[in-house]
This record gives sequence, structure tokens and C-alpha cells, in this order.
Amino acid sequence: MSDSARSPLGALVKLAVTIVVAGALVAAMLLPLVGGTGLVARNSASLLDALPVELTDETPNGNATMVAADGAPITQFYDNNRTPVTHDQISDVMKQAIVDIEDSRFYQHNGLDVEGTTRALAKNLAAGEVLEGGSTLTQQLVKQTLLQTADNAEERAAAEEESVGRKLKEARLALALEEEYSKDEILTRYLNIAYFGQGAYGIQSAAQKYFSVNAVDLTLPQASVLAGLVQSPKFDPIAYPAEATTRRDQVLNRMHQLEHISDQELAEVTAAPIPLAPGGNAPNGCIDAAIGGFFCDYVMSYLTGTLGLSPDDIKNNGWTIQTTLRPDMQVAGDQAVLNTVGMGDPVVGVYDAIEPGTGHVLAMSVNRRFGCGDPAAGCESVNFATIPTKGSGSTFKTFVAAAALEQGLPASHTITTSEPYTSRVYQDFDTDTGKYKPYSLGNVGNNYPNTLTMTQALYMSSNTYFLALEDALGRIEPAVRMAERLGMTFDYPVTQTPADKIIAENRPSFAFGTDGVSPLDLANAYATIAAGGVKCAPLPVLGITDRNGEPVTDEDGQPVVPGTQCEQVVEPGLANTMNQMMRKDVEPGNRMQTGANAYIPGHQIAGKTGTVNRNDSVTFVGSTPEYTATVMVFRPTGIESVGGYGGGKPATIWHDAMLPILSGQPTAEFPAADPKFAGRGVDAPPTSTRSSSNDRDDRDDRGDRRRNQTSSRSSADTVTESAPTTEAAPVTEPAAPADPAAPQPESNGG
Repeated sequence: MSDSARSPLGALVKLAVTIVVAGALVAAMLLPLVGGTGLVARNSASLLDALPVELTDETPNGNATMVAADGAPITQFYDNNRTPVTHDQISDVMKQAIVDIEDSRFYQHNGLDVEGTTRALAKNLAAGEVLEGGSTLTQQLVKQTLLQTADNAEERAAAEEESVGRKLKEARLALALEEEYSKDEILTRYLNIAYFGQGAYGIQSAAQKYFSVNAVDLTLPQASVLAGLVQSPKFDPIAYPAEATTRRDQVLNRMHQLEHISDQELAEVTAAPIPLAPGGNAPNGCIDAAIGGFFCDYVMSYLTGTLGLSPDDIKNNGWTIQTTLRPDMQVAGDQAVLNTVGMGDPVVGVYDAIEPGTGHVLAMSVNRRFGCGDPAAGCESVNFATIPTKGSGSTFKTFVAAAALEQGLPASHTITTSEPYTSRVYQDFDTDTGKYKPYSLGNVGNNYPNTLTMTQALYMSSNTYFLALEDALGRIEPAVRMAERLGMTFDYPVTQTPADKIIAENRPSFAFGTDGVSPLDLANAYATIAAGGVKCAPLPVLGITDRNGEPVTDEDGQPVVPGTQCEQVVEPGLANTMNQMMRKDVEPGNRMQTGANAYIPGHQIAGKTGTVNRNDSVTFVGSTPEYTATVMVFRPTGIESVGGYGGGKPATIWHDAMLPILSGQPTAEFPAADPKFAGRGVDAPPTSTRSSSNDRDDRDDRGDRRRNQTSSRSSADTVTESAPTTEAAPVTEPAAPADPAAPQPESNGG
């Protein structure tokens, strides 16, 4: 016997056996509960099994939807593509077609229809194929609900097994279901849960999949096709148009037989081909995100990692996930990045924007499409917007400066250094001699003044000044802890050194950003400064609601999304002073500033550039009072130059991304610098210096942080540093390598 002959015969035999056996048992066991044709006894709810929760849930869970801050859709998540609709959102002809072909006595029976199933058996046996279903729509709803809500393989098998016990259970539940819900409610639930092939669950998804219309707009030619699919979803009109046409005609003939369509309608529709207009499946996952694919990936990591939700929780509950994404900022960021670093370029361009004072993540742009592992094709599964890959260079000088302010060294603190400058505190391992030697580095180019204030050194990005400033701190710990307090993390073992190890080894290269840096961490740390020293945990989600619009809660009844989590981590005056210092790097009028390309006229912008050794990674971080954004341009592998410095491509991208956003906004101003931290002021020129190793200011009496330091001071905030002479005291060799891999010299980052 051929497979084609065996299939319908097997179906008929199975139908005959199950209908006859189950029908007999149901009649024997349940008919005593029936008080008349189509009527269920009043006490059926108490006599029958209590409805399981799956059947008391009136609407099946649909797809989860992720939306932007303004409600614009980003993507959906689902195992079964389903969009539940109400009774009024389904066309009348669709409802009529499904009733006629599946259960023409639906509005007469009480959930069981012995007469109908017997008639269906006789008709199907006579035709030699399954023309009508043997179960009522209510019974089918019970089966499909239990099957699709099964938690494991055992439950799924139980929902599908061809046994008298399963049929009896379905019958009992169908009776109870009809006692609890109206016919219209049951029909709507059935149409929402039925499978129509091609991954389309529910009538709305099917209407979109095959005809690109909503369920309420389905016509007779379309509805007859869909009604024919519920018994044979694999024979869909896309893959099997001939089989789908045959089944459609069966539906139309049944509707005509029941006098629900006219002779003319029957003739016209059966004579025409299926009006197929495939609309595709609903987007599923971050790979299908309409906007912000890498942001979407970050949200998913936040939901599963930070909030502890499972992928099944996210996909199978019909939630709406409202994110913090600003579509206008995302689009502007995408365009700015791609205008400078093309899609699929071996060089990666990243733009991350965050809101100071809330931690809301506003945009994540990468010159890649999210979701695959082929960078040559312009797509990427690694989220470079969040993971630490390459260093950010001199952007870390900001943390050293902030630590110095906190230690009592003002913004006007003046240091004179030699070129190159050799540290009196920090050491480097000499691979040629196998011994430790004082750490030494110079600036890029010969045009750096030897004498600078801290403000000048920050916007000029002087390496020698900041190594001398690290000497003034006496150890690297204050700078590392400052970075952590502001929002930096050092816990990615692939490219980062743990903070405690940096401190234990007293690494002077910390100021020069040699380890891998997360662009988002960097944006968050600078946002803390922009917010007056208030650090907020990065937050990509505003809230999660269920399909009824109610907040999703944890087991304690609290919303699963915690909301803004902020704390004051440094004095407002310190942060305000840092912002005023960093404005000098961007705004006009400051000789040798490195971030001028980011400037947008009429707006206050505080920023810092960074460039790692060999120029394989360049960075700009900039803030207004409203926004902070990091731009990194780097090679994820290899050390070839990306071209230029942090003040080049990154500053340009920052400018281009922020210009359309800031152009429509009034100027927001940073608070003034605090005299406590500014000293003579952030605009003060360097003081004159005189070498006198005995001159000390009482503000420089910092106890152990001055150990091992030789300096000459001639004013309240002035120190002269020079290279050690042969008479200099030897530096004690530490127990562990101080910085064996520190690059020499570090680029200044302009």
C-alpha cells in the first residue's frame, strides 16, 4: 500500500476507533449528567473535574513585545507566533467558516455532540477521507490548550495519546468549559489557539502570514483557506497550494450545503486561485529588531542576568517590555557611526548614550547588524557596545584627576615635568635586563609645555603630568577606587585586570587606559560626573507589564523591574569642578585641546579623548547636563592603527550623533566649579616654579601617600618634578611585578 493511500485510511481508522470508543464511554458515564439535548445539568461544575488553570485563562498568551521609551515596537519574542484578538476583531465569515467545517452544531450542543461525531464518522468513511472533524470545537480547544501549555514531554504526550482516558478527560473538561464560558468566548479562544501552519498560531498570525491582513478583514476566499488548515496545517497554501486548494473547496462546499454562502459565491471562489499574499512571520528576537539590535541584546542580558528571568518567562507570557531606548538618538547614533566607519569595516565603531541622573540607556550603535558571526558580511553576534574589548587610553586620566581633587590637590595644581618623565614611585619590568626600573614615559610630540595646571594637563592630555600626578597620590589605589565608585567595572577576565590586582601591583599605566574597557561602563562613569556625583546603575528597562497592562511582579509582589538605583558617590562640588575642567577639552579657546571636533555651538560639553598605544583604539567621551555618550573606534583583533586619535573619528561621531538631538533643545548649564576643589580656578594659569626641595605646603602633607616621593614646591599648588639623578635613592623592588606589560610610551590621546 502506498503512503498516500495509507495516510487517509489510517486517519479514518483512528477516527472511527476513538469516536466510537470514546463516544460510547462518554455517553455511558456522562449522559446521566445531561438533563436534555444541548443542556448541562446545573450541578455539572461540581460533579465534573475542576477546570485546570490553563483552561480558565480566557486568552492564550501572545508574543512578548519589546518597545522603545515612546512605545515604538522594537521586536517580539515567542516560541509560537501568536497575537490574540477579541471576538470583534475576527471577521464574521471566518467564524462561520470554522464552525461549518469543524463543528456545524457548535451552537446547539453542550460541548459534546454524539450525533455530530457519529454523522462525521459516517460521512468520512463514505468519502474515504476526513472531511469533518470528529470532536467538537470545545473538545479541540481543550486538547490544544493542554498540548500547548504542557511543561514537559510527558505532559505533551498525555495531551496527544489516543486513549479512552484522554478522550474521557477532554469530554469532561469540555462540558465544564461550556458551563463556564459563552459560545462566542469559546470560539474566540479556539481561533486564538489553533495552529494554521508556517509557524502561525492563532487567527491573527495566520491572517498576517498568508494574506497580510488583520483577522477582522478576512474575506470568504481567505477565510475558507484558513478554516481548512486547522485539520491539516502542514498542507499550507505556500508549500502545498494544490492540497490547500482542495481543502478550501471542501470548506466552501460545506458552507454552501449549510446555506451560509450562495451558489454564486461558491462558484466564484472555487474557480479562483488562492489569493495568497504572504506577509512573513512576526519579528522574533533581537536579530529581527526594527531598531537597536545591540541594545535589544543588552536588554535581554539585563532581563536574564540582572533580573533573573528565564527565556521561557520572557517569550511565553505575552509581556510588554518597555525599554529606555530613544529612537531619535538611536537613529542619529547609527547614522553618525556609519558615516565615519562603514558597515562591515574591520574597524568597529561604537556609540553608547546614557542619561545622567537616571542611568537610562538611550542608544547603542555599532557599525554591524546584530545576530550573526560574520563581520565580513556586516553582522556580528558579539556585543561590542557592552563588553570590554580594547582600552580607552587617556579617558582614565579623568579618574586620576578626580582622585587628586578628593585628596586635596586643586584643579590649579601646577606641576613642572621633564620630557620624558621618570616616576619616583612606580616601577616597570625591564625584559632586557630582567630587573625592575623606574617607570618612565613621554608625550607624543615635542610641543607640550613642561609646566601645566591639572586642568591644562587634562585637556591637553599630558602623559608626563599625569604620571607625576600619580606620584603625588603616592599609590594607584585612590584612582582605581575612584573609577569604581564612578561606575567602572574590572571584572571581565578576558581583557581586564581585576581592580585589586591593579592596586596590588601599583600599576601606573592605569591613568593611560591600557586594559579593555566597556563603552557602556565608561559612559556611565562620566554620566556620574555629569550628574554632580550621582551614580546610577545602567537601566535599559522602564517596566514590564502583562497582557492586561499590569506590572509583572516577583514572588514578593514587587515589580520585577527595580527602577532607578542611584547614590551620591562623590561630593557634588568635586564633580562640578571636573565638568568645568573637561569643558576646556571641547569648547573653543583652549590651546592644544584635544576634543574640539565634538563641539556643538551654544551647548556646554565636557569631554575627554583617549588613544591607546599603536592607535588601534581611539575614544571620546562627552557629556552635556542631559546626556553622556562614549564613542570608541577600534580593531577588535590586531593592533593596526585605526587612523588618528580620540579627537578625530570618535569626537566627530559624537558631534554628528548629538547635533540633531541638541539642536532642538535650549542650552543646559553645568554648575560652577567649587572653590574647594578648583583652587585658584579652573582657568588659572600655571604658577611660577622654583626648585626647592624644602618648600612644602601644608595641604601637601598627606602622610603615607607622599612616601617615596621627591618634589620641589614653591607655591600652594605647585610642584616641580624632574628625572632622577644618579644620586637618587634606589626604589625598593616590590614582591610582585609592578606593571610588566605596560606599553611605552602611551599616546596622549588627542
